[in-house]
Amino acid sequence: MPIHIRHFHPGDAPGLRALFHAAVHGLTGAQYSQEQRDAWAPMAYDLEQWTARLQANQPFVAEAASDTGTDIAGFSDLQATGYIDHFFVSPAHAGQGVARALMAHIHAQAALRGIGRLWADVSLTAEPFFAQCGFAVEMRQQVERRGVVLANARMAKMLQGAGAVGQ
Repeated sequence: MPIHIRHFHPGDAPGLRALFHAAVHGLTGAQYSQEQRDAWAPMAYDLEQWTARLQANQPFVAEAASDTGTDIAGFSDLQATGYIDHFFVSPAHAGQGVARALMAHIHAQAALRGIGRLWADVSLTAEPFFAQCGFAVEMRQQVERRGVVLANARMAKMLQGAGAVGQ
């Protein structure tokens, strides 16, 4: 399945929020309870706040061909510090190379920007994928979302031949 990575457009915000919600609720059930998933990605949200966050983060949007045209299959971002704030794949496109395409794009962008270290706060669900991509757990964390505690891991990867920008 060919995957096209493009830059975020402000009109993408509702679709990316729907994908985020679907990914949390559709892909993380083995590691997180319903209460945890509801706290992490509640049904109700503030579209203005979500849009502002996306405009600040400038995510990369993965598109894949479908029977009805083109679907948004996933999204991620890369901050100037090397931090990856969002990394989500649609359940409908899980296991089809979307995450790998997004990660390859992040690595290419890091090289272009002279970023020497990638890091993220990674869900238990995404941890094996990040490990396969060369990230290592730096520390285990307990984070609170809407009064509910969720476990995740701070993972990082040093990049070869890049500058020393990082956390």
